[in-house]
Amino acid sequence: MKVVKLTFTLCATALFLAGCGDKKNKTVDRGFDTKHLSTLQAGIWIDPNGCDHWIIDDGIEGYLSQRLDKYGKPVCSGTAPPTIATGPFKSGSPVPDPI
Repeated sequence: MKVVKLTFTLCATALFLAGCGDKKNKTVDRGFDTKHLSTLQAGIWIDPNGCDHWIIDDGIEGYLSQRLDKYGKPVCSGTAPPTIATGPFKSGSPVPDPI
């Protein structure tokens, strides 16, 4: 039992320290087809509560961010049924989506 606790503690510490590395510019896609994220096409995914999220599918990578108004509140426009994604979110990359 002590070995299990020690292993868990070591794994938890390693995961915690992994998040303390160098901070990188998160506006740049660092995958196979590196480019600035502003060149990708975004769509909107509606969550189960009816609120909007920006969605981008860049082949292997994907990006999702809640859509907020200028006051920081969620936008819930009802442009599509819940759990549906709309827009050109899969365009902007020649890398095919493996899923």
